[in-house]
Amino acid sequence: MFNIDLQSRIPIYEQLYKKVVELIMRGELKSGDKLPSVRELAKSLGVNPNTVSKAFQLLERDKFIYSLVGRGSFISNVSTNDLRESSFEDFDKAVNEALNAGISRQDLIDRINAGSDN
Repeated sequence: MFNIDLQSRIPIYEQLYKKVVELIMRGELKSGDKLPSVRELAKSLGVNPNTVSKAFQLLERDKFIYSLVGRGSFISNVSTNDLRESSFEDFDKAVNEALNAGISRQDLIDRINAGSDN
């Protein structure tokens, strides 16, 4: 469920953050669902618990999850608009990075259109 790419240039905590948001958007994680503990998830992913903790802290900061002392972390009641906005922020950042790297707007549009065929 929480697949990450240890070889990716994207930091593990960021991959985990995005994966939780994606699972919420797809309805695989719902409001009130309990997440694995930091230690459990770190062990299953083969990463440092501090990495998982950082992802959870960011998810809590952005109100995607909440924590109860001694009970764990749970999925918040997140609106569809909040999820969409989060996705669009990532998209906008990626578009800006691509444009700054010299990729044309038309190449980006072509890529988006090709992706919609999947």
